[in-house]
Amino acid sequence: MQTRYLGELAVFAIGIGCMPMAGVTKGMYGEADEGESIATIHRAIDLGVTFFDTAEVYGPHANEELLGRAISGKREGLVIATKFGFRIGTDGGPPTGVDSSPENVRRACEGSLRRLGIETIDLYYQHRVDPAVPIEETVGAMAELVREGKVRHLGLSEAGAGTLRRAAAVHPIAALQSEYSLWERDVETEILPVARELGVGFVPYSPLGRGFLTGQIASRADLPAGDYRLNDPRYSEENFDRNLAIVDVVKTIAARHGASAAQVALAWLLAQGEDVVPIPGSKRRTTMEDSVKAAAVTLDADDLARLDAAAPRGKTAGPRYGERMMAMTRL
Repeated sequence: MQTRYLGELAVFAIGIGCMPMAGVTKGMYGEADEGESIATIHRAIDLGVTFFDTAEVYGPHANEELLGRAISGKREGLVIATKFGFRIGTDGGPPTGVDSSPENVRRACEGSLRRLGIETIDLYYQHRVDPAVPIEETVGAMAELVREGKVRHLGLSEAGAGTLRRAAAVHPIAALQSEYSLWERDVETEILPVARELGVGFVPYSPLGRGFLTGQIASRADLPAGDYRLNDPRYSEENFDRNLAIVDVVKTIAARHGASAAQVALAWLLAQGEDVVPIPGSKRRTTMEDSVKAAAVTLDADDLARLDAAAPRGKTAGPRYGERMMAMTRL
């Protein structure tokens, strides 16, 4: 088994992002079948995957509940990560903003433990930085949960370098989760170096560019009506074809290795450092199995140089999010 470390937390080299499995709209990742989603988790465990990522806001709540059902009786050896940080009504309706107050930290943790059916959350992330609450207060509340045995390790998601430093001064941070992939490399400038300086592991979400880097989407016409990616700046008519040039190189290297384009995109991330653990989203066994095989793909120096030239930092066409979502990142 290929073991990597997020701080002191040992995990398999590739985790599973559970978000597509339940609790998101059809327009985001298509419809999910609960039986297949649970079978995907079980098959991943059989293959040696130990790291599963969810969040309170996915649904809300439905994603944690599904993961809880799937791991029942299979908890030993698994690393379960979930996230808090949004203001969610008692009716479980859509979030109405961010909330990382100490009160919400505790409320969310108690709910996540109940829905997941576990006694301790292995990795507990702040999902998005709350500008209204000093990070020291939030991490202080998270640290209380560690002392109480309800949480093992702490993490942040989409935090800036300065926030990460302040957080780590309060309590050790095991992992920083942020978007990172061949077409989104801005973390390399400051955030990833600071994480490494502090001994913080890095967990890339959207490691396949929301499906773009798999090479299975040749045009915008391949996306069904209502798919959220039709509004993604990098999938826009003015940017789509320019970004396909990245995929062409990925596919060429994949053919040389007898691998899929997705496996090469994930192998590139794994080659960026032993502290990098991507979490591709999956809801079907076939997709998950393909992703997990990336742990066995080794890219040579020429492969890495060609990929670097095809996707240099900051050169992907279009921003990664629209203005509203971007305003919530790297604070």
